[in-house]
Amino acid sequence: MPNMYDADDIVDLKNRKKRQKRLMRFAAFIIVIIIAGALYATRDTWVPKLRGIGKQYKTIVNSGKLAEGNFPIEVSGGSDYQLRYTVKKILVQSDTYLYIYDTEGSLLKKRQHVYSNPILRVANGRALVYENGGNEFSVEDEEEVFYSRRMPNTIYFARLSSDGVTAVVTSSDNYSCELTVYDKKGNVIYERKCTEMVTDISFINKSGGCFMTSISAENGKLVTSVKEISFKEDGEKWTSPGLSTVGLEVFGSSVGAFVYGVDACGYVNNDGQISSFYQYDGEAVAGASIGGSSAVVINNEDRRRYIAALFPTEGEEPVIIELASPAVDVSVFKGLAYIMTQDSVMAYDFDGSLRSTAAVTDSYTGFVRSDDHIFLKGYNRIDRIDYDAGD
Repeated sequence: MPNMYDADDIVDLKNRKKRQKRLMRFAAFIIVIIIAGALYATRDTWVPKLRGIGKQYKTIVNSGKLAEGNFPIEVSGGSDYQLRYTVKKILVQSDTYLYIYDTEGSLLKKRQHVYSNPILRVANGRALVYENGGNEFSVEDEEEVFYSRRMPNTIYFARLSSDGVTAVVTSSDNYSCELTVYDKKGNVIYERKCTEMVTDISFINKSGGCFMTSISAENGKLVTSVKEISFKEDGEKWTSPGLSTVGLEVFGSSVGAFVYGVDACGYVNNDGQISSFYQYDGEAVAGASIGGSSAVVINNEDRRRYIAALFPTEGEEPVIIELASPAVDVSVFKGLAYIMTQDSVMAYDFDGSLRSTAAVTDSYTGFVRSDDHIFLKGYNRIDRIDYDAGD
C-alpha cells in the first residue's frame, strides 16, 4: 500500500528543502569570500604573472662581449667624468673638455671649457654645460655653440628640454632662488622669484611649463612638494601636499610627476594629489622614469638584500624584483627597465618579466643605453657591449 502523507508533512518537507538551499547558498558565499580574501592577500605573487599573460617572451642572453676597435674610450682624470647619450652621439664631460663621439667610438669633436666644476645635461642632440657654483652656461652641439650666458647670481642647477628650452635656477639677493627660462635661441621667456628653495624641475606640455619641486619642513620633518607651472602664466596651477622625503629628482609625464627621493619615492597626479608613496627598505642607489613608468634600485647591505622596485604608472603598487648582487644603476628606455648590478645588466618589463640579460665582468659605476648598445662607465674608460632586448 503506498505511503500516505498529510498536508503538514508535505509543508515540512518543502521547508526543509528550502532551508537546505539557503544553507548551501550561504556556504557558497562564505567560500567565495574566503577565496577572494586569499587572492587579495597573495596579490603580490600572482598579479605580476597575470599582467604578463599573452605576452610571454623568451629571455635573450646577450654575450656581454666588449667591443673592440675604438673601444675602450680612454678618459683621463679617473672616474670623475660624466657620460651621456643623445641621438646617436656619446658625450663625455671631463674636467677640461667636452668630447663628442659617435656610437662606434670615433671622436667627432672636442671642445675645451674653463669651468672648474662643469655639469653636463643632454636632450635631443643638444648639450647644456654649466658651472655648478659658478655663473656661466652654454648650449651647444657637435657643430657649434648656440648661445652662452653669464648669470648675475650663482647657478644652483640647470635643465635642458628636448625642445631646446633651458631652465636655470640661481641664487637670489632677496628670495630663496630665481628661475629663468630661455627658448632655443637664448631669449628669456619666463622669470620667477621663488620664496621656496627649488630642488629640481621637469619640463611638461611640450616645454610650455614644468613640474617644480621644493623642500620645506612639516612637523619637524623635511618634505618635498610639487608645483605645476605654466611659462605663460603667473603663479602656479597647484601645489601638492608634502611627500615625506627629500626629493632628489622629479620626472614629469602626462600622468603627473614622479618624485625620486633619498629614502622614499612617490607619484603626484595631475590634480596635485599624492597618488602613491613607497618607502625604501635600504639605501637608494638610482632612480629613473620616462612616460610615467619608473624604476628605483635599492641596496640593504645589512640584510644582504638588493631589489628593484618597478612602477608601471602612477597609483599602482610596485613590482619588486629580487637581485642576486648589489645594484649599481638603473635606466628606463623604450618601455623597459634596465638594471645594472655588479655582475650583470638586465632588462625587465614593468610586469616583472625578464626580457634580456648580459654578464659584465669588470667594475662599472653606471651605464647609458642606446638603440643597439650599452655603454659602460668604468674608472677611466668607457666600454661598449651589444645588447638586444627584443624591444
